[in-house]
Amino acid sequence: MSARVLERFPAGAPRGSWPAEEYAAARRAEGEPATVVMDLKSDAFLVVVEGREDGGRG
Repeated sequence: MSARVLERFPAGAPRGSWPAEEYAAARRAEGEPATVVMDLKSDAFLVVVEGREDGGRG
């Protein structure tokens, strides 16, 4: 299994602002099962979709 990164957001968003969560919610509304994860190495939030390594869905 692998994950495809849809978008990256810096962790330093203004207090009360959740741009990664908002982006993921919009993708979920379009039917994309997006999730937000934290990449500690780059100090960023990643919006990802889980998928198989062969590029297939599900």
